[in-house]
Amino acid sequence: MKAVVQIQYSTESGGRSALRLQRAFIKKGIQSTIISLQRDIHPVEGIVYLGKFSRYFANLYNRLQVWLTKNKDSKYALFSVLPFGINISKHDEIKKADIIYLHWVQNGFLNAHQIGKIASLNKPVIMVMHDMWSFSGGCHYSYDCNQYLSSCGNCPVFNSNRQKKFAVNEFKRKLKLYKKHNNIFFVSPSKWLYNCAKNSNLLKDKPVFYIPNIMERTVFKPVDKPEAKKILNIPTHITVIAFGAISIDSYRKGGQYLNKALKILETQIDSSNILILMFGSDYNKTLAETIPFKIRFLGYLEDEYTTALAYNASDVFVVPSLADNQPTTVQESLACGTPVVGFNVGGIPDMIDHKQNGYLATYKDENDLANGIKFCLDNNIKGSMKPFFEMDETINKHLQLFELAENIIKSPVHD
Repeated sequence: MKAVVQIQYSTESGGRSALRLQRAFIKKGIQSTIISLQRDIHPVEGIVYLGKFSRYFANLYNRLQVWLTKNKDSKYALFSVLPFGINISKHDEIKKADIIYLHWVQNGFLNAHQIGKIASLNKPVIMVMHDMWSFSGGCHYSYDCNQYLSSCGNCPVFNSNRQKKFAVNEFKRKLKLYKKHNNIFFVSPSKWLYNCAKNSNLLKDKPVFYIPNIMERTVFKPVDKPEAKKILNIPTHITVIAFGAISIDSYRKGGQYLNKALKILETQIDSSNILILMFGSDYNKTLAETIPFKIRFLGYLEDEYTTALAYNASDVFVVPSLADNQPTTVQESLACGTPVVGFNVGGIPDMIDHKQNGYLATYKDENDLANGIKFCLDNNIKGSMKPFFEMDETINKHLQLFELAENIIKSPVHD
């Protein structure tokens, strides 16, 4: 029996996709364990959590990184050029594994040097790219910057030449890492990120594969919408427009465009029958005072059952992201039968068939975003997930990658 270990920062974001992938592996008879730096409030079976010293040093390293990059352009949010990292290459689960998956491992956890130590074990290392960090000089989303196509020599994240060198040096570290090891494979959950990676200077000659994130149907599935509304104490006649993000104020998540779109909608529909349902974030005073509809904040939803209930209680889900890979929220909403409205950007078009299971709005156009919300409500559009994202389809892609990985040369290639 093959043994897989997946490494992640936490169960958030890429961590949730790792957990779903693990459950799929186990169903296929593959032994799978997850190593997570951060602990869950309620420990999850099958996850090995690193100790308090690892978390302490990771937090220390991340604080150093934040200080080093403190003068960056705020719209880029995370910029990971970690000087240090946690060495987990001698962990028992990694020693026992035949194949190693790396998910989102930043925020003080792993850097290029520590990834190199894992790759030096001469086992297939599969890096699942949840954003652009794997082939950039440090940014997780570059927006309209294409410096990653060359060498990140003129990084727009920083104004000073001293800080611009952070991106150049990080780019060089990754170049050295990828040249040294021929046992590193890259998986992109979206076609957009796949194309970015294949065109990048760092990964243009490396093995990159397009495999969407796993989506399970045991929890995320349609249920009776009026009943879902009743459970959340929402009157059944109320139309629910939902939006979910851990950080509602994030520039990348596009909350400012949703706000503008809702103000446009106010002039087109009866606002007395509309409820805005926000989940993933706690009460936000600014939004509550500026959005022209009744609004309810559900906060962070810890379990998948409550999350699925929120999707089912919604009549349309809006994802106004300005840059995104394969948003889990889009998959989850569509699986629950709720249509999704989002900008035609990143990996969102992979999942939405325009005017069929949702609406693809013109990028950064709040008027078209409002049009999309109204279109889905007026035409009673139903959400549905494309067959390519079903679990069996996706897990078979990983198994094919296993076969390819078995044929790689075990010894690292040196310059």
